[in-house]
Amino acid sequence: MSGPGRWWRRKSTPAKVETYTRWSFHFFPLIEVGLFGLPLFGAVPLPLAVQLFLMVCAHAAFCSLVGSRALDWTRGLRPQPLRLVWGLGIASAVSVAVVLLVVDHGSPEEDAATTLGTTTGGLLAFGVSAIALGIRDRRRVLGLVLGISAGTGLVVLALGGPALQALVTALATLFGTGFFAFTSVFSVWLLNAVYELDAARETRARLAVAEERLRFGRDLHDVMGRNLAVIALKSELAVQLARRGRAEAVDQMIEVQRIAQESQREVRDVVRGYREADLGVELAGAQGVLTAAGIACEVSGEQAAAGLPDEVQSALGWVVREATTNVLRHGNAERCVVGLRMLKGHVVLTVENDGVTAVGEGGGGSGLAGLRERLAAVEGTLEAGPAGRGLFRLMAEVPLTSPVQAVAS
Repeated sequence: MSGPGRWWRRKSTPAKVETYTRWSFHFFPLIEVGLFGLPLFGAVPLPLAVQLFLMVCAHAAFCSLVGSRALDWTRGLRPQPLRLVWGLGIASAVSVAVVLLVVDHGSPEEDAATTLGTTTGGLLAFGVSAIALGIRDRRRVLGLVLGISAGTGLVVLALGGPALQALVTALATLFGTGFFAFTSVFSVWLLNAVYELDAARETRARLAVAEERLRFGRDLHDVMGRNLAVIALKSELAVQLARRGRAEAVDQMIEVQRIAQESQREVRDVVRGYREADLGVELAGAQGVLTAAGIACEVSGEQAAAGLPDEVQSALGWVVREATTNVLRHGNAERCVVGLRMLKGHVVLTVENDGVTAVGEGGGGSGLAGLRERLAAVEGTLEAGPAGRGLFRLMAEVPLTSPVQAVAS
């Protein structure tokens, strides 16, 4: 699938939430103009309606600008737009004052006053919504909503309206501005929370890699630390004996040679244990890591892994390891399915997810090239590509040349 669908799928979850949030606030001006600007043409005389409509359009555009800059500030891309926030507050107050003056001068139609009153509420609600995006302190947002609501009620009283009408107007303003302010504050909180969760997931992945490096370092230290100390002591002893012409120096150097060869063997065992991936362990590890990262992971066929030859397990274990790493680092998956099956003398490993669109072609031991090299050593093949419906599938197939294994399959 190409076009907008592919563009959307390639975005990470935080980027999707940010895009949705931004475009939601970008649609607010259209809603403001549609709900509170267009009805003016049927309620007030045409010249005045055009002027008020243009004022509503300008106010909506100003709200859109402030909202965009405020969201940039929330993401740390710009400084806090204090001047724009103050400017929008003043523009909203002036716009409301203009509408109230029109109402105060009277209108030949009763519906006109209702329409203008609704326009006043819309200007306040959308103005407060954009201003709330640029304020971090929620108590200030609450104070802003309460202050505007109380001020609106007092203005109605000052214009000669009855107390009940002033109270109703204040409560309506409180509800409208409070709802839009809450929407803005909640949207910012949700956006920040999504980014923080994504950062936490990346941190968990880094910690898993760091833990593995520490384990490898500890193993090397345990193997080499004692042997190198013994080699140093015996070499020093051999030097002293050789200086004195003692024949025992040869025996000490022979012992040093034996310990060095033993150290080489132990280091190879450690490295082999690190490089050779156990398929059962890798399957369980993949499920644990992906689940911890918030990705629903299903694993099937773990029992079949135990009967496979060591070299096949190692090759397929690396496929699982690399595929899991790719899902964590390069994709935006919500679900991953790993399956191991025996089919007519072949073992087939499938890793399918709904977030990765491509696998890196890294060299060496990473990416498709590295996996194909490992599978080629056991006459295996690797296929990777889209599997329809936004899915990506990586499938490794290895023949079981052993007669015992073929019968078992």
